Amino acid sequence: MPRLARWDAFPPALRRHLMERMRERGIGLEDLYELMHWVRSAPLVPDGDWYKDFGTFKLCGNGALPKTFLLPGQIAKGQKL
Repeated sequence: MPRLARWDAFPPALRRHLMERMRERGIGLEDLYELMHWVRSAPLVPDGDWYKDFGTFKLCGNGALPKTFLLPGQIAKGQKL
């Protein structure tokens, strides 16, 4: 199982996409602090699709890279972390 990649390892287009989704989904500073804490723990993630439910949003990814943010009511695919 890979570890979640760090921000500076994300392709630039992915960083832009995540920032855009974060704004669109209204993810606030408290949410980002919780996300930052989880990311700093260098979590192991599956090779395939996965998601982490933070309550007010979900982070979805594939392998070491996150792919998008979803709102609580949106359905995520993959393994729940």
